[in-house]
Parts: sequence; C-alpha cells; structure tokens
Amino acid sequence: MRAHDVKEILIDKAAIAARVETLVDEIAATEPDSLVVIGILKGSFMFLADLLRSFHRHNLHPRIDFLTLSSYGADTVSSGTVEIIHDIGENIVGADVLVVDDILDTGRTLAMTKQLLLERGAKSVHSCVLLEKKAHRAVDFEADFSGFEIDNHFVVGYGLDYDNLYRELPHIAKVAFK
Repeated sequence: MRAHDVKEILIDKAAIAARVETLVDEIAATEPDSLVVIGILKGSFMFLADLLRSFHRHNLHPRIDFLTLSSYGADTVSSGTVEIIHDIGENIVGADVLVVDDILDTGRTLAMTKQLLLERGAKSVHSCVLLEKKAHRAVDFEADFSGFEIDNHFVVGYGLDYDNLYRELPHIAKVAFK
C-alpha cells in the first residue's frame, strides 16, 4: 500500500497547452539573439518539448542543451544544496540563454544556474518555469516567464515526479500523503 495518493488535478491538460502557447509568445517578444535553450532535467522535459514545438510560429530556431541538477533526491523538500549531475556541452558565450525548469520553489536552483551561465559568458540568461510557488522562496529570485502560480502543494505530472514516479501524467496533480 502506498503512503500517498494522487487524485486531485490542479491544472488540466488543456490549461497547460493554452498557457504554453502564450508563454512562447512572451518569449518571442523579447527577440532573443543566438538563442540557446537549456532544460533542467528531469522535470522540465515535457514542458520544454511543448515550448520548443511552438517556437516555429515565431521563426525561433534555438540550440538546445540540458543540465541535470539535484536538490530533492527522493525527498519532498529541497535539501538546500544544488548539485550538478550532468553539465551542458553547448557553447553559450555571447548567447541569449533561456533556462526552462518545471517549478520555481526555493529559487536556489535557478539562481545558481543563472549565475553559472553568466559566468560562462552568456549575454543574457532568462528563466521560464511551468509552476511557481512563492511560499518557500529562500533566495531573491523571480522567473522571467511563469506558467502558473500554485499554493504550497507537492505536485506531480507533466514531467514532475515523486521519487521518479508520475512524470507521465498529462496534467498537474496534487500528492496527498497519508
């Protein structure tokens, strides 16, 4: 028997799809030059793929890379330490970089990533997140582009997981712990 349950859908598939389209419009309006899109794995992969599929509407043709970071492990709260598991290989010197992540919670992951990429020579670094929780912000960081603000729930689906489960769900659902 599981010690948790996933039932309550907070954001459905249609709402996600509609918001992705408006986020792409917002990103394109910044007129990025020499765009490099970096997805934070594993949670961002579905969101990143949907964003990228819509870039063609604005004639955006980014280079794409991935960064694997960890701060949660198998826990439901951040450890407070961000560890690089897999680094990017793309040259970002002089590029406008868009970092795509699943959720902005404490802000540590994105703040560290932005600083790292600027130190490596990016011309600019913007962030795009699917979800934003403001209740646990540990550092002063705001996303440039944000899909949805949610309350302080542990959520899964659309790439987000609980102990590497539930990423396949087409919606965002709340995890209830028993």
